[in-house]
Order: sequence, then structure tokens, then C-alpha cells
Amino acid sequence: MGCNGNCDSCSSNCGSKENGSMLEPTGAFNNIKHIVAVVSGKGGVGKSMVTSMLATEMSRRGYKVGILDADITGPSIPKAFGITAKAMQNELGILPAETKTGIKIMSVNMMLETADAPVVWRGPVIAGLVKQFWQEVVWGDLDYLFIDCPPGTGDVPLTVFQIIPLDGIVVVTSPQDLVSLIVKKALNMADMMKIPVIGLIENMSYVKCPDCGKEFSVFGNGSDEISKETGVPVLDKMPIDIELARQVDMGVIELFEGDYLKNSATRIEELNK
Repeated sequence: MGCNGNCDSCSSNCGSKENGSMLEPTGAFNNIKHIVAVVSGKGGVGKSMVTSMLATEMSRRGYKVGILDADITGPSIPKAFGITAKAMQNELGILPAETKTGIKIMSVNMMLETADAPVVWRGPVIAGLVKQFWQEVVWGDLDYLFIDCPPGTGDVPLTVFQIIPLDGIVVVTSPQDLVSLIVKKALNMADMMKIPVIGLIENMSYVKCPDCGKEFSVFGNGSDEISKETGVPVLDKMPIDIELARQVDMGVIELFEGDYLKNSATRIEELNK
């Protein structure tokens, strides 16, 4: 009860401590080289959009990419890629859907009767489904698996941090001071769980005037302050972009031509070099 995954400071003699790790193996047919979780301190900052764009950018660079949608109660990854097919299963396990460019996706929306059906489950059941996605989905050979976590520091992020061997996390924020305060909770959770923080991505960072091209920081510069306080770098800043939002709504995010996350993708490429 109340386990934070840090066995060093724990007085309990549970099985996890005896084994020294709570990491769970993925399926026997999977070979996943690198795993990055995308997290946020609160909802509404564009975490799923960032996850989709990072996966698209890495796919464009020639890598084999997958997305595990761990936001069970608010899944939006299938919508961004126009995935409407239901999940299939064979003797090997659960088969992920593939986007037009070959990105593999698994989300609870692919298992519901309708996309707008609510997931009214308690935390342990939700966490169990995330574990099932990790262990029973036939991801095959992947260079990068991105995990879209729900906001906050609850059951699902805790499960992801504990059972999946992450290379690191990317924290998505927006510039407001209120959001910045909550982002520190996510950073502190990662530190508590000994998960490397790759960097921050600031969404809704500015608006560019269509006439003069001048950039307006309408919500402030909160992520810069967090970076100064914590030493975690701001990798990229994404503007409010009407065309990007439109393509996400249409399910064609793979067609977006912007490179807002090129620095983040390059940093992820460098993780194990």
C-alpha cells in the first residue's frame, strides 16, 4: 500500500524488494529497443498531440515506431491517426493497428463498442490493462515505443514507471504559472522513481501573427522558469497552430509538415549513443 517503487527507502520485506526490481518483461515476440513515456502534471496541455508528433517525427527519420496509449479513460491517439478499426487477436496475442506510415498503435478505444463509450473502471483495473498492453500486444521489432500516459501522478503513471524499462520521460507543459507548479510534481515523481527526465516540451507557447510573423507569448514563459529551477532543458516550444489542430481532428497528423519537435526527436535519438 502506497508503494512508490523506491525500494531503497522502504522497510517492507515484499517480493519486489527481494527481487530488487518490479520491471515486467514484454511479450516473447517483441524486441523493443527504446521506450519513452510522455507525461504531464495536468490535463489539457496537449500531451497526446506531442506523443503523436514525436512518433511521426521518428517514423519519418526511418525508425520503426509504436504508441502504447496508456491514457485509458481519455484515449485520443487513435483519433489523431484516423484509426477506427477494432483490435484483433490471434494465437500470438493482441495485434496493434498500423497507421498509414506504419506506426503501430494500441489503445482502449480499439476495444470499445463505440469510440465515445466511457471507461468507468477503478484504478487497479485500468493499471492492469496497461500491463496487458505491455505484455500481450504483439509489438514485434520496434526502435522506439512511445507511451502516452494520463496526466498526474496516479495509478497509471506509477504502473508505467514501475513495470516498464523506460529510457526516460518527456514532460509536456504549457506556459502558465499554474501549470508550471503542477509540472514540478511530475518531475519530482520521476526523481523519486529514478526515471531519467529527457526534457520539457512547451505547448501553446506562442501565437504567430499571420501578417507580420511576430510571435506573441500569450500565456507567459513558465517552462523557462522551471528549466532554470530544475536544470531540465526545454527541448522545443510549440505554437498554437490552427492547421495542426485541424489535421489532428481529421485524423491525418502524419501529413502535418511542421518540424516543431525536431530538437526533441534528436535528443531522443541520442539517448543511448
